[in-house]
Amino acid sequence: MTNIVPALAFSGPQDGCCRLRKLTFMEQVDVVIVGAGAAGLMAAIAAGERGAQVIVLDSQQKIGAKILVAGGGRCNVTNEYVDASRFHGGSSSFIGRVLRAFNMEATHRFFERIGVQLKLEETGKYFPVTDSSRTVLNALLNVVGQAGANLVTEQPVTDIRPRPSTQERDAAAVEWEVQTPSNVWRAKAVVLCTGGLALPKSGSNGAGYGFATRLGHTLVPTTPALTPLLATPTLHAGLSGITLPVRLQLKNGANKLAEYSNSFLFTHVGYSGPAALNLSRHVARERWMHPQAQVGLRLLPQVADGEEGRFWQELVRRESKKSVVNVIAELLPRRVAETVLTEAKVPPAVALGKLSPQQQTGVRQALLDSPLPVSEVAGYTKAEATAGGISLDEIEPATMMSRLVPGLFFAGEIMDVDGWLGGYNFQWAWSSGTVAGRAAARFAARA
Repeated sequence: MTNIVPALAFSGPQDGCCRLRKLTFMEQVDVVIVGAGAAGLMAAIAAGERGAQVIVLDSQQKIGAKILVAGGGRCNVTNEYVDASRFHGGSSSFIGRVLRAFNMEATHRFFERIGVQLKLEETGKYFPVTDSSRTVLNALLNVVGQAGANLVTEQPVTDIRPRPSTQERDAAAVEWEVQTPSNVWRAKAVVLCTGGLALPKSGSNGAGYGFATRLGHTLVPTTPALTPLLATPTLHAGLSGITLPVRLQLKNGANKLAEYSNSFLFTHVGYSGPAALNLSRHVARERWMHPQAQVGLRLLPQVADGEEGRFWQELVRRESKKSVVNVIAELLPRRVAETVLTEAKVPPAVALGKLSPQQQTGVRQALLDSPLPVSEVAGYTKAEATAGGISLDEIEPATMMSRLVPGLFFAGEIMDVDGWLGGYNFQWAWSSGTVAGRAAARFAARA
């Protein structure tokens, strides 16, 4: 049975349960939004607040799973440093235009308006002051209801097809049919907000890619993004649990393919933390073309390129009488220092100034350019985002409407856009969802 739920009914802060109200079942609406994640909820708000009659369809019983788990359950809403340069995928100018249409400041004002106060942390990340992602989801659901949109849960979309008038390219007469197991919804506009493949337990199964490609759109091949790096052999398993700032580089010979400096976590199966998660999309994608590409680790990211020699000479001059392990342990956690010397095959008790030139080279390389045995990236079940997706070349950035099929709009992760760790992908959801929802409402009003 179709479960039509006014979004305003999702008000329980403890478990997210809802109180059902009886509604008149409606087959004809202005806008159907497929997917009730961050982008879908934002699109529903934007369209509903502009007077459109909106239905949001979602396959899950409880929606917003990605919002709830984000940021360790705190939900990193956005970032102080939002810029197109911190996103990957399609055209940077496209991404920048959408981000400017609903920027970080607008996002901040929006969340204040709906009752979510945000706080800025030293990392540049914005979180709700409650440190609870439930605060964010409840507020979004409440304002969706206030905008007049209705949420239909446990109704996976099985087909989306334009009616014959669309085939005549008559935008003024567009009408869509959206099929679910229990009904066919007719609408003047459809917004695809189905996400990608990351975190499949949230309902992300790639179904939106199938709908879009059957309507003529191009799918840029996908890979996991923002996911841990796996190591074979697990060379650093003994350091599991240690976190420290590093710089990671992905290189193909002398050619640098990607680089990130940030916090880094050793795990029992590989590497995680922001630096590793940011690099993961490049490891997954670049190795298609460069199978021999290797990941390099700089344990002292404060040492700039070109300054390695001077840094080492100054260190030896200043600390020549101390044991090499004690010198390195002043720069790094002691377990890491001991591992560095093991990899360099240098006895830890030897005074730094007594190391042979070969030993000095080994220690310096282990500190500043150590190879990581990365074999692959963790899959979609661990990923926070999907790289690849529907090509931006076939979407109009001012409206997020398809250039191929009038009345079809896109928002969120379904497109070939993925951002850095730190609230960037949520910002893309808020921005693209707002642009798509507003444009869909305008389109429906003209149809």
